[in-house]
Amino acid sequence: MSGFDDLKKAQESKFAHDQDLRFKANARRNKLLGLWAAGKLGLSGEQADAYAKTVVMADLAEAGDEDVFRRVKADLEAKSVAVSDHQLRREMDELMRTAIDQIQAGT
Repeated sequence: MSGFDDLKKAQESKFAHDQDLRFKANARRNKLLGLWAAGKLGLSGEQADAYAKTVVMADLAEAGDEDVFRRVKADLEAKSVAVSDHQLRREMDELMRTAIDQIQAGT
């Protein structure tokens, strides 16, 4: 039974690690997305950082990415910044890859 228990513990540990990585990557991606959108909105410095934090917090509204997507899309539309749904989703995907790379590199 010891081998089975060791395998079970290893799988549980891997699952916990993967979940932690996913959580960190989502938060990092949302911050990067917020900074990207802030640039489109003409914000910089502390205003851009503050806006990025609101995007990170928007992810707490519901499971998945739709809450973040809707928040950023609405903010861009409110300032008449033309970004298609496809462009925004593509940016979210690219920034997720960037976030994962940064976390895995320890930066």
